[in-house]
Amino acid sequence: MKLKSFQLLLILVLTTFSLSLVSCKETKKNESDIAQEENPEPASDSLFFKLSLAQWSLHTQIENKELDPMDFAQKASEMGFEGIEYVTGFYAGPIKNAENPEAKMKEVLDTLKARSEKYGVKNLLLMIDGEGDLAINDSVERNKSVENHKKWIDAAQYLGCHSIRVNLFGSDNAEEWKNNSVDALKKLSEYGQTKGINVLVENHGYLSSNADLLVEVMKEVNMENCGTLPDFGNFCLKREGGERWNAKCVEEFPRYEGVEKLMSYAKAVSAKSYTFDEKGNEDLIDYKKMLQIIKDAGYSGYIGVEFEGSDISAEKGIMATKDLLIKAGSEL
Repeated sequence: MKLKSFQLLLILVLTTFSLSLVSCKETKKNESDIAQEENPEPASDSLFFKLSLAQWSLHTQIENKELDPMDFAQKASEMGFEGIEYVTGFYAGPIKNAENPEAKMKEVLDTLKARSEKYGVKNLLLMIDGEGDLAINDSVERNKSVENHKKWIDAAQYLGCHSIRVNLFGSDNAEEWKNNSVDALKKLSEYGQTKGINVLVENHGYLSSNADLLVEVMKEVNMENCGTLPDFGNFCLKREGGERWNAKCVEEFPRYEGVEKLMSYAKAVSAKSYTFDEKGNEDLIDYKKMLQIIKDAGYSGYIGVEFEGSDISAEKGIMATKDLLIKAGSEL
């Protein structure tokens, strides 16, 4: 009996020791996992900003029916982007022409929301075009434009976006343009407040690309949810023949100065790109200089890739812009 008791005691001691070793190993493994989570592998996570994709980068494919705009979230996810910025013009036509526009809008938004969730990308903002000029002298037309924009504020709220982007086109007279812009932006921003949505103005040509004037507008509107979306390009003040688009630019606002001034009110940023040299740098825009301006302004949100070149495919241009942002950002 004494031998058997000793054997049982020995077995009990060995079993307890083994379990202690396993427990110790598990504890070390868990501590290691926690340390790894707290100190992730350095990559784009080490940047002071996050990366998003502007849908306009894919406009040629969408216009040529090579890409369904409803598949935007999937495309952005496959290219490694965390957030997406929609162009409302790619959806407005079918909605407006539908037998029941409200039902069609809901169908479109339901699909976009479901796909953004499926592919794990964050809906950030809606870039609104084609809903009327907000800086036009005619107050009836201006108010109509304001009303046209409101449905997209509703849409932005439903999708979980933080902002809409608007254009300020209208009068060519600086003082008239400023007064009209303030009037329209106040009305839109007041409505945006009720939905938790920001109203952002992009430098997008003509007087809206005059950063000094746009800053004056921001100061006069003086609302927390009214801001800017500085674009690295789009600083053309005047084109040949007075054309709004598709004509040679004959007068520009200094781009780096413009971005620096607009960053005081920025709630989003657009990294425009056109062509690249053999080292992967943008030919026209010094990205490192731009990113330093953005960092100095204390901005840490999303920077949207917006490729507008034609020498290479949209996919290559998008990835070249993304790679350049990561490279330049990591050097700051």
